[in-house]
Order: sequence, then C-alpha cells, then structure tokens
Amino acid sequence: MVRGSTRPTSRDVAQAAGVSQAAVSLVLGDKWRGRVSETTAERVREAARDLGYRPNLAARNLRLGRTRTVLLVVPALTTEFFAGVYTGAARVAAEHGFGLVLYPSPEGIGPARDPFASAQAALDGVIASSMAADALTAIRGDQLPLVMLDSDPEGSLGAATVNLDIADGVRQVADHLLTLGHRRFLHLAADIPSWTFEVRARELAARVREFENATVRTTRAPISIEGALAAAETALAAPGPRPTALVCDDDKLAAGAYKAARRLGLRIPEDISVTGLDDLALATAIDPELTTVRLDAELFGEHGMRALLAVLDGRTPHEGDIPVELVVRGSTAPPNAS
Repeated sequence: MVRGSTRPTSRDVAQAAGVSQAAVSLVLGDKWRGRVSETTAERVREAARDLGYRPNLAARNLRLGRTRTVLLVVPALTTEFFAGVYTGAARVAAEHGFGLVLYPSPEGIGPARDPFASAQAALDGVIASSMAADALTAIRGDQLPLVMLDSDPEGSLGAATVNLDIADGVRQVADHLLTLGHRRFLHLAADIPSWTFEVRARELAARVREFENATVRTTRAPISIEGALAAAETALAAPGPRPTALVCDDDKLAAGAYKAARRLGLRIPEDISVTGLDDLALATAIDPELTTVRLDAELFGEHGMRALLAVLDGRTPHEGDIPVELVVRGSTAPPNAS
C-alpha cells in the first residue's frame, strides 16, 4: 500500500498481512484465540502498527449499542474545583476509551435544557454533582446509569454515590478552633439547599455543642465574594458579644468575610479567626493565607468515573469516602483575651 492522506482501513491491514478482513476483525477485537494462529495474529498486529491503523470506534460502538460518552453535570463553573473534578474524570474516561462531556447546570442549580436531542440515546451514563441534581430530570439523566457526587447516600438518585469526607473536614476545623480556645462561632453558610452544605452545618453545630459555653450562630450568603461581604458585615456588626471565629462553607465566602472584617476595622487573626473549605488557589492569594480544608477535586472526579465504569460493567463500585485534610495557615490564632 502506498501511504497517503487517507486513513488506513481493515482491508489495507488484511492485504498487508496476507489474511482476510474477518481475520483482522478477530485479531483486533481480541477474539482470535482458537480461530487463527498466534503467528497470524502477530502478523496482523504488526501490519496494523506499521500502517497506523485505528479501528472505527463509531462503527464499533454502533454495533455494540454504546456511545462510550459520559455526561458530567456540575454547577456553573464559578470555581476551579469543578474544573479539577472534570480533569480527574476525563483522565480515567480516556484510559478506558470513553469521552466525557462537561455540562454546567444554568445558574448553578435548577432545571436545565437537554443538551442533546435525547440524552438517553446519546449517552452511556451520567456523573452529577448534588448541587446540579435538579438538572437531571430535565435532561432525563436520572433514567441513565448515574453516579452522584457529594450527595446523601441514603437518598441518592444514583446507582452509586461518591463523597469526600466533608463531615470529617468540618470536625477538623472545629477541633482546631476549639483547641485554640475559641467558644463564640459564626458560621457563614452557603445559601444553597444541598446535602453537602447541610452536612457542614450539622457537623459544626454538633461539635461545638460538646464544649461548655461554646455557641454557634449562622448567617447565610450566596457563594460570591460580594454576597459574603454583605452577610458577614451585617452579622459581625450585630449587637452582643462578637464571635471570635468565623467558619465559612468555602474559600470564596472566606474571601468576602476578610473584606467585611477589614471594613469593620477587625484584624485577622488577632481579632477574629477565619476558616474556609476547598483550598482553592484563592486561599493562598489572600493575606493572611487562609486556614482551610483541602479537597482533592481531581481524585474526586477519578473516583466518580471509576464508579460509573463499575456500574456500566455490572460491578460493585468501591465504597468509602475520600479523605480530606485541614491545612493550617495564618488566618487562625487563639482568641484575643480582651
């Protein structure tokens, strides 16, 4: 065969190896044992390598009834966290010959248009964040093999659920602040009705209740620096004893809390300690650098994709939450004695 710009076909491989196209199909489909000799199989593989032959995946998938395409549904891409989830999931997908389509749910939560004429016809499965769960009904993704991320395993829509150990992360934050001597807490909570944020509120309240004279009050804010600034400023200026520790549901809320504290003339951490959760790039861009909980977004995405592959293969996905780690930086210190 004279090489050119045209893509080599199985017929070209058959001619180069001196065998039939059927033999090529058997060898490259790994179904040759007992039907062609080892010598012939190696000759076919060598011819395919020399020609740079790649099977027509679209045609093969049509025969198998699979698209080898997975949809990842996440909230609007407002932080790099979900970009990391995509990177990890896409890496595992590629290792197994799958494509991964990223679909941010409009407005972060709520219904979404079907990005396909029919998601069920175009996809093999779906991985979805709990914050984008409402979008699943609109795209009929809940009728496909589904893995939920960051979702209540007891009430999950999915065949499998993959979680970071958020509860333990919040306990690590609370224990760090309590050990420093803090007893008056303000929880700057994300104003989103989602299981993952319910866990943060529940675990913080439970841990603080274990200490005598320790209190926690909550104020809610949208996940934006502006929203956090307004909510934190109002809460910190309220009458009564001022909290000495401000626990934020994520790093973006913490950045807004920094601005609120400085508007009120409060020093971090001398007058108030601040913590976040995520360990985004933002955490080391603000001053002082933020004490926060590191979440491995790429590992999270990897586990989500592996769980979906297990579901598609009829296997039981690996169980157990992904560990998280408290990273102590300059935003936390013992409370001011005054």
